[in-house]
Amino acid sequence: MNAFTSTALIPAAGCTDTPRSAPIDPFAARYGRFLPRELRAESAGMSWAEFTATYAPQHGPVRLGGWYAEAARAGRCNYEATFGVGETIHTAAATATGPVSAMTAMMHTLGMPLEILSFHQFDLGDTHATFLLCEADGRRLWSMGIAATGTESALRAMTAAANRLHASR
Repeated sequence: MNAFTSTALIPAAGCTDTPRSAPIDPFAARYGRFLPRELRAESAGMSWAEFTATYAPQHGPVRLGGWYAEAARAGRCNYEATFGVGETIHTAAATATGPVSAMTAMMHTLGMPLEILSFHQFDLGDTHATFLLCEADGRRLWSMGIAATGTESALRAMTAAANRLHASR
């Protein structure tokens, strides 16, 4: 997994980080930060509404209801979550070193596996945005989550990825 927190800003006039002929991506237009290069190319020309409908769908087979974490031993935490899958409510639990690892295990338990290939997170002050490149069954796609905390934005991005990858359920 390629994990990092990005702090890149839109370059000032005359800087060459991005070609001048490249259209500004929908996230940069709204928040002043560039999307990961591959996602920027994929989403070129989208409006913010189109971008969020595509990469952070509000509807799909899985919904994250509640999330609970408590410290355990050896640097691990016990996590519990409530999910809506279709018309059914499920609870899942995992002991892991962090919430992304726990959520990955829970998604597998729900029969909605996903692998995170690339993880990008932006701290925007009072908001966090997470972008994930995920894969399942040979399909790769990007997802986005925006929330008040880094953890919540990552969980939202993972839920969006599951909904995109497993939309036919």
